[in-house]
Amino acid sequence: VVPGLWLCLSFGCAASLSPSCLSAQFRRPGDFILGGLFPFGKDTVNLTARSEPTLLLCERLFTDGLIWALGMRFAIDQINNSSSLLPGITLGYDMYDTCFEPLVALQPSLLFLTRNGTTGIGVLCDYTEYQPRVTAVIGPHKSDLCLVTAKLFSSFLIPQVSYGASSETLSNTELYPSFYRTVPSDKNLVDAVVLLLNQFGWNWIATVASDDEYGRGAQALFLSMVGTDNICIAFEGLIPTDLAEPSAKKQLENTVKLINSSKVNVIVLFAHSLPAQALLEHSIRMGLGKKVWIGTEAWMLSDIAASTPNIQSIGTVLGFVMRTGTVPGFQEYVAELFSSVTQEEFCRQSRELSRLMNAEVLDTHCQQCGNVTLGDIWPMLRVTTVQPVQVAVYSVAHALHKALGCTSKACPKTPIRSWQLLHFMNTLPFEMNGQSFRFDQSHGTNTGYKLIFWAWRDGTLTHLPVGDYDQSLYILKSQIQFHTPDKKEPASECFRRCQPGQFRRIKGYNLCCYDCTDCSENSFLSSTESTSCSPCPRHQWAPARSTQCHDRSEKFLFWDEPLAVALVTLMALTAALSCVAALLFLKHLQTPLVQVAGGGRSLFALLWLLLQSLSCCLYVGRPSTTLCTVQQLSYALSLNGCFSTFIPKALEITLVTEFPRCAPRLLRWVTQGRAWLLVAVSCLTQVFLCLCHLRLGPDQLVADYESLPSEVLLVCGTQSWAAFALLHGYNSCLAFACFLCTFMVQTPGKRYNVARGITFATLIYFVIWIFFVVIFATLRTVLRAVTQICTILATTLGILASYFMPKCYIMVFRPDLNTRDYCQNSTEEQPEEDRQ
Repeated sequence: VVPGLWLCLSFGCAASLSPSCLSAQFRRPGDFILGGLFPFGKDTVNLTARSEPTLLLCERLFTDGLIWALGMRFAIDQINNSSSLLPGITLGYDMYDTCFEPLVALQPSLLFLTRNGTTGIGVLCDYTEYQPRVTAVIGPHKSDLCLVTAKLFSSFLIPQVSYGASSETLSNTELYPSFYRTVPSDKNLVDAVVLLLNQFGWNWIATVASDDEYGRGAQALFLSMVGTDNICIAFEGLIPTDLAEPSAKKQLENTVKLINSSKVNVIVLFAHSLPAQALLEHSIRMGLGKKVWIGTEAWMLSDIAASTPNIQSIGTVLGFVMRTGTVPGFQEYVAELFSSVTQEEFCRQSRELSRLMNAEVLDTHCQQCGNVTLGDIWPMLRVTTVQPVQVAVYSVAHALHKALGCTSKACPKTPIRSWQLLHFMNTLPFEMNGQSFRFDQSHGTNTGYKLIFWAWRDGTLTHLPVGDYDQSLYILKSQIQFHTPDKKEPASECFRRCQPGQFRRIKGYNLCCYDCTDCSENSFLSSTESTSCSPCPRHQWAPARSTQCHDRSEKFLFWDEPLAVALVTLMALTAALSCVAALLFLKHLQTPLVQVAGGGRSLFALLWLLLQSLSCCLYVGRPSTTLCTVQQLSYALSLNGCFSTFIPKALEITLVTEFPRCAPRLLRWVTQGRAWLLVAVSCLTQVFLCLCHLRLGPDQLVADYESLPSEVLLVCGTQSWAAFALLHGYNSCLAFACFLCTFMVQTPGKRYNVARGITFATLIYFVIWIFFVVIFATLRTVLRAVTQICTILATTLGILASYFMPKCYIMVFRPDLNTRDYCQNSTEEQPEEDRQ
């Protein structure tokens, strides 16, 4: 009688799990053999001396594996005792310890592939009728081992169902067509972790993984996904799996130092229990400080990590564990089995079973084992997940039931090949304990996750459920008590999340650290991932810190603007003043004053001044290319019409005052009807220059997108300054000629000085044009049109005030001066020599 179960610990072993009286209980013959590969551990310590600490470590290392082995046997016993599932069929099984070593797992795997009844593997061209030793394989638990065995079993299309391998690599059904698993893949786990980080706003984190297939695969998936969620990795590292190596301690210390230097408050840990325990132990010893540790089922539920001394000082522990149901009757089954081991009847049945089985090559017993009792594994029965093991066994049993064509009462005794089960494994849903299961397209089962929180109550660890994940994450934040003084979640960010309209400006050497900078005017942030702002198209604008552009509104001098109303009012007054002056000149056309001013030519000049005033309307309202062309032409022609009437009078005054001897002979060319000829020639010359202006480069409509921030300025742009100078230069020449002819003229006392009016009119014109040209050449706003209007009105009012208004004053208020003596025409005066 052997009191308890003995677990093999020798390196490279693949032996049965107990001494002789229990050995046969894990190797039973049957109509169909299910091969189970159970990772019970690895020789991580020297067990030559059975000290008490060694026994404790032994129990902690292998308790989970033993429970999974018992769970598999429990499921097989249930099926063999069932009257509806595989009735009349007995499932046999072989269970082997893989010792967490790929080479050790490969040894029984090769045995499973041998031809039934032999110890050799047939080398055939066609394996359709090949009958291996086993019909299906259950296990192993670790992804590293499954990557070795899955390729092997897939070559023979033998169904292999793992109850713990979560590596995303195994989801490739082309490489592993016969591999299945009853746990979610790491991709689902990583999705849940990323959602957890986002919900708490943690975007500056460290991630550490064990240096094995599970850790490296999960970490690689995590790193590939966090970049799209604005989560930055401050540090990523690996924990050595062989902690006995001399460099392992140094590597762990460096990992803790780098985590501390990165100043993160959140650490995501993908590791199995032993590497996780080693990292936590070094973090406590080196005084890392309290952090938020986000873990996975691989170490969250293990008592190895939880039993680390002073583990409560690490901070807050959150993690995801697979959502599974309970297995009714399993605890009672284990208790009954352990109690049976101590009975003689149990050992007698074991000896009878041993005689029925042939001794295999790998059927060796462990020489160094630890004594594990029911009390040692009983606490773990409530934590270790057994349902995936049961689901794995039942999935094969249901596929076998359908492949054989069994009814609820009996199964036909027909041969079945392993590959024939795959179709039913892929398509068949099955029920177990009232819950439905089926494999998805990647041959996995996604039952979702629970978010658990390590809650310490009176020094006792409780795995408190605080959330649930099934495509979306739900968290009971009020149930989580963080390590911070206010029990609220700590911040863990190198950057603050940028607001809409802000882009990331990288600072320092780390691309994940940046400042949020507002987009400037007329630029926008096209995407939250952009590191710079995009300029708006020319026809659009955007205010500072914008996420989109808006269409620009047009800007010009609107009719309803106060400034436009004021200018139009002034224009109307100027036009009215011109009309009043014209009416007065028309009424007193034959009086001496009007005659000395030019007579009908004065009415002609007033008409052009009226048109010049009205031309201001061309500058108000939405401009067009036609209006832009007409604006300068109308001003030049109108002003020329006025100055053309001044030229004959200025020449007449010059001839009389400066060239008295030539005056009688030349005055006839600048007076009477020939003066009109001179006016016509001057106007025709201006018309010709207008045509040249049109040919060389008239003003055109310009859409200015630069001057105003949110509007497009519609202005008439000068295309050719040479054409502009040619157009207006002729009028300047006329004005200059009039000024030269009149500014030195002296009039006898008590006579009306006609020359003075022309002098002041041209002088005002030059002063206005000096300011106008400077402003007009530099101004690029709506005031450009205002400047032109003001120039037109100022010129018109200046000519009216200096030349026509004094005469109107005499006609209205001093008619006594409107006489021939006072207003004697220059041609009627005698030269100075004659008077002498």
